[in-house]
Amino acid sequence: MKKFLLVIGIFILATVLIPFWIFRFGSNHIYTSTESVSPTAVAIVFGAGLTVQQTPSDALHDRLSVVADLFHKNKIKVILVSGDNRFENYNEPEVMRQTLVKEFLIPADVIFADYAGRRTYDTCIRAKQIWGVEEAILVSQGYHLPRAIWTCEQVGVKSTGMSASLQSYVYGWKFKIREIGALYKAFFDVYIHHPSYIGGESINDL
Repeated sequence: MKKFLLVIGIFILATVLIPFWIFRFGSNHIYTSTESVSPTAVAIVFGAGLTVQQTPSDALHDRLSVVADLFHKNKIKVILVSGDNRFENYNEPEVMRQTLVKEFLIPADVIFADYAGRRTYDTCIRAKQIWGVEEAILVSQGYHLPRAIWTCEQVGVKSTGMSASLQSYVYGWKFKIREIGALYKAFFDVYIHHPSYIGGESINDL
């Protein structure tokens, strides 16, 4: 009985500590001002959905705005936009690229597009394995950055984060529960599951 209770206790402790550990680890590496960012060669921008008009969602537009600010302040040299392109009529990376060029006046030759960044894990591991990224600043909203930073660090990309929380994003309790679940999923993927992702030849352009 004592051994059973010990196992249950360890399980409960781990259940509580895993998301707390990931969140605290990532939170300690987040910038909230572009002025204070240490220069880093590569910035990675995570996809955040498109509107029905095939334009960036509000959250994605904020991410692009922030990474453009980093570039114009000479904090970064190249930008990797990573998102979903599994369907012919849905191309996050290309919309991100075009928005950066046309709206934010970023030179096209400093923008690289990863068309298989379907989720955070895929973006991080492809940045390392396909694009040869060793260090990067990750651009996303504050709620997502702790998980993104932790995941990229675990697969070999030294990471800091730049918060793109420019608006008062309103997320309900369902979203908050989903993000907690995503923290557990990140741990499971990195240490247990090692999910498949779309691979390919190493590009090493960055």
